[in-house]
Amino acid sequence: MKKIESVGIIGMGALGLLYAKQITDGLGKDACFFAMDTERFEKYKNADFYINEKKCDFVIKDCNQCGPVDLVMVCVKGTTLDSAIKNMKNLVGPETIIVSVLNGISSEKAIAEVYGMDHLIYSVAQGMDAMKFGNKLNFTKCGNLHIGYSKDTKDENVQAVKEFFDRAKVPYIFEDDINYRMWSKFMLNVGVNQTCMVYDTTYQGVLEEGSEANRTYLSAMREVIAIAHAEGVPLTEKDVTTYVDITRGLKPTGTPSMGQDRINKKHSEVEMFAGTVIKIAAKHNILVPVNQFLYNRVKEIEKEY
Repeated sequence: MKKIESVGIIGMGALGLLYAKQITDGLGKDACFFAMDTERFEKYKNADFYINEKKCDFVIKDCNQCGPVDLVMVCVKGTTLDSAIKNMKNLVGPETIIVSVLNGISSEKAIAEVYGMDHLIYSVAQGMDAMKFGNKLNFTKCGNLHIGYSKDTKDENVQAVKEFFDRAKVPYIFEDDINYRMWSKFMLNVGVNQTCMVYDTTYQGVLEEGSEANRTYLSAMREVIAIAHAEGVPLTEKDVTTYVDITRGLKPTGTPSMGQDRINKKHSEVEMFAGTVIKIAAKHNILVPVNQFLYNRVKEIEKEY
């Protein structure tokens, strides 16, 4: 069986830092490194990073000076996926495995168009409440990385990642139907991420029963159920309840990535969320007015930056 010994992480955001911490805590500082373009390398090579107020020491490399690794973890936002795909080219060899932890349901396809599906396994990160501002990351729940087989992936790659996560003590859950889990998390993100940004609120805010934010949060998720059924994915109202319960378990005063984007005045992943919903809905002649509203409002907010 393949054994993963070298790991390159693309993206030093909340999830990149979270997984780097887990891997280095389990296997030591040299078990993984961050790879980035020359400009970012010069900016961050001597920077200090803090996770839950504790200073962390990570290896950072210029991606132009890197060679192939056993595992590439793509931990960027959807807005920078294209540049990440270019920057990781030196890290990908014939046997390299690629795991994308991006939100949405399309990053694997975009990566596979360049490197081939043989390199990828499907995954989705879930259950964390990580918030990153500047070089500081704080979280109360680290969640799990959900992985699983699909008809497009190599079984040996999934087994190699499972063995590595076991060895590094990275929390993960193996899914019998990873496509269903990815769509379920997509449903949550469409609801909670966009609603928190549009209403400038927190997890607690979208859970306030009877509020406009709460109605938008739930309605946006239900529109995903409609398009999922058209795509052959059997999401149900039970999944909405499950993910509302997951949201209740997160830090009440926290906010997801798009909520943080509004605070930081950064462009968001709205194209991966409402943008994707709108495109799929149009293909099946399904009306999605709530996601259209969220899409338009996010674009208005981003114009004000």
